[in-house]
Amino acid sequence: MDNTTIGLLAVGILLLLMALRVPIGFALAAVAFGGTWAVRGPRPAASILQNLPYEFTAHWTLTAVPMFLLMGALAGNSGLTTDLFRALRLMFGRLRGGIAIATNFAGAGFAAACGSSMATTATLGRIAVPEMLAAGYSPALATGVASAVGTLGAIIPPSIMMIVYAIFAEVSAGKMLIAGILPGLLTAAAYALVINLAVRVRPGMAPRLTPEALPRAETRRILWRTWPLPVLSLGVIGGIYSGLVSPTEAGALGAGLAFLVAAMRRSLSADVIRRSLFETVSTTASILFIATGALLFTRFLALTGLPYEIAGLIDQMGTDPLVIVLGASIVYLIFGCFLDPLGVLLLTLPVVLPIFHAADIDPIWIGVIIVKYLEIGMLTPPLGLNVFVMKGVVGDRVPLGTIFRGVSLFLVAEVFVMALLIGFPQIVTFLPDLM
Repeated sequence: MDNTTIGLLAVGILLLLMALRVPIGFALAAVAFGGTWAVRGPRPAASILQNLPYEFTAHWTLTAVPMFLLMGALAGNSGLTTDLFRALRLMFGRLRGGIAIATNFAGAGFAAACGSSMATTATLGRIAVPEMLAAGYSPALATGVASAVGTLGAIIPPSIMMIVYAIFAEVSAGKMLIAGILPGLLTAAAYALVINLAVRVRPGMAPRLTPEALPRAETRRILWRTWPLPVLSLGVIGGIYSGLVSPTEAGALGAGLAFLVAAMRRSLSADVIRRSLFETVSTTASILFIATGALLFTRFLALTGLPYEIAGLIDQMGTDPLVIVLGASIVYLIFGCFLDPLGVLLLTLPVVLPIFHAADIDPIWIGVIIVKYLEIGMLTPPLGLNVFVMKGVVGDRVPLGTIFRGVSLFLVAEVFVMALLIGFPQIVTFLPDLM
């Protein structure tokens, strides 16, 4: 049996294990180990299982994930978010789906602060989803919007994937980051529009909330009590863009600010700290276990040569730029269904970049398109990483199928966004061209 066939067979086995509800991290690691054994033998299989998990989880940039999770846990457990969502009810109570729309734009701002899809998803799952469920929102809509908006962490600067692409493509990292601003804002606007249309068609997804009849002084007091979260966001964003802290260090800054703000409001207790630390550790372990399995599976597929076979099919499509872009779109959508986005990026760029260069395709524009497709893959079954991160946060309260059903609304929005970005490249290139 040749290596390509082994790769295809492994994908089929992975799908079967997932259908049998085997934990996704374990399924990925087990198939990767068995597949590597079949391709290279027992010693390389044992070596890859021994070395890669440590090399991945010990990476400095990943420390942002538990730090932002701790920030969200402290904010939630100390009650910092309660006043915010009460204020949101006051401001958006007459607008059906208003809290989901507010969560969408708040998530976009948080994604811009942390640059991590998984961290954004996990934090919103901890802060926003319980509030929406308590307000009577559909579990699919509540978890769907929080999962989908997390993907903006890879497109709105700062973005680790954008920087990695810039290094491999030998383009300006600054221009690459700036190029993600308009597509990110366009995506957030499209998500808001989808929420508005969905709740109009199916009003039961988001019941219209009756605003509390409160005196004007009480209303002002509630609005004033929302200051902690804007301070957290501005502190993190300001720290990054002022150069005082890196995006990774900003996670620790956010957690520290959340601790100080909770202490200032006298809502910090030993029980709050204990629960926040426990939630942070358990959620981080779940996220890293899944991501490590995805990395192992990515490395195994590289050994089979299956990605290069698919890249060869793109090369055979001819030299028409649009045909090449559409062919690459299909490939990245397929890979995104199964693999870790950063792993796919590192795996495919050495193969596809020469093809794009030969077709004279703008490297900045195609870089944004690729990153967008990889982020869409984080929402698509069977391995939608953001969906599984959300599942790890909400636990048994919301079934996995319900979360996938919720994100399907936003995949519809992504179809229109990608059509605009491909049809009008100026949306991507306008700001970089001004630099």
